Amino acid sequence: MSILNALTKPGLPEHYKNLSEEEMVKRVEVIKAEMGERLYLPAHHYQKDEVVQFADDTGDSLQLAQLAARNKKAEAIVFCGVHFMAETADILTEDHQTVILPDIRAGCSMADMADIHQTERAWTKLQSRFGDTLLPLTYVNSTAAIKAFVGKNGGATVTSSNAMAMVDWSFTQKERILFLPDQHLGRNTAYELGVPLEAMAVWDPITDTLEYEGDDEKVRVILWKGHCSVHEKFTVENIEDVRQRFPGMNVIVHPECSFDVVERSDFSGSTKMIIETIEQAKSGSKWAIGTEMNLVNRIIQQHPDKTIVSLNPNMCPCLTMNRIDLPHLLWALEEIQQGKKTNQIKVEEETAYYANQALNRMLDRA
Repeated sequence: MSILNALTKPGLPEHYKNLSEEEMVKRVEVIKAEMGERLYLPAHHYQKDEVVQFADDTGDSLQLAQLAARNKKAEAIVFCGVHFMAETADILTEDHQTVILPDIRAGCSMADMADIHQTERAWTKLQSRFGDTLLPLTYVNSTAAIKAFVGKNGGATVTSSNAMAMVDWSFTQKERILFLPDQHLGRNTAYELGVPLEAMAVWDPITDTLEYEGDDEKVRVILWKGHCSVHEKFTVENIEDVRQRFPGMNVIVHPECSFDVVERSDFSGSTKMIIETIEQAKSGSKWAIGTEMNLVNRIIQQHPDKTIVSLNPNMCPCLTMNRIDLPHLLWALEEIQQGKKTNQIKVEEETAYYANQALNRMLDRA
């Protein structure tokens, strides 16, 4: 869905903005109790605490979509995340289930950095340059249309947890890969698998050009010029500052961070890996975490026996993820109670078919 379409949708009714938190909490609790198993409410790790408190499950984007797919009893799935996550949930769930996004404006800047028209143009130009040697891979943080494009062209989706396995698989299928839409996850993953930086090119979708100097024959990975607006804000300077202020501090970051940041860190891994690493760490250990602030703050609260800070103390939470708040959640639930499907996320049938192929190629190797 385009930003323009999202902005023209009816927004949160004014009266919800005047309700007290106590009143909203009570009303959400009542609806959840009344609907029981007919309602499923998954919430991404980056959501606000005021939303997470009502979650039936918390997790990363694909994990939650898979859990939604296994839940055959729920008639309504109120996905507390962003647009591409709700799309994936709709693709993987049954026809009789309705997926609702509490605020239709909750998008993802990374996913928006690769639209289908840019991707099709890029594919035509890259094939004319490299022939039939390319396999497309897309991070699950992408639109349904991009997932469908990848599925139609023999590729697969990846997550930050399984990116290494999927990139490794891709090289058994084709000589080269096109990795969408996050250049940092693609670069960090390929490098860890032994692909040198000089064998990686960058496709700029704005100028429709390949950023690469050298012999085309040496190119193994073409990275889409996209990024996460949150994780790209962690810097090498942040790491140096933390190490100076907190001797013995472990630095752990998400692989959506830039190459230099990942290389200077002690650990890097998916959201799930970060959470589990802190959970298993010794009491008294010190950690600087380079990921979204809502999650970091929640980890700090859950582990008072450890010294935990954000790698960037000036970091803001993910702004689009934070569009889902308690008033929007309550509104979504009360609309469902009244038989309405406000802010329903519905992926067109053909798009869903090919996107499902890309997802299944990954899930079959999970």
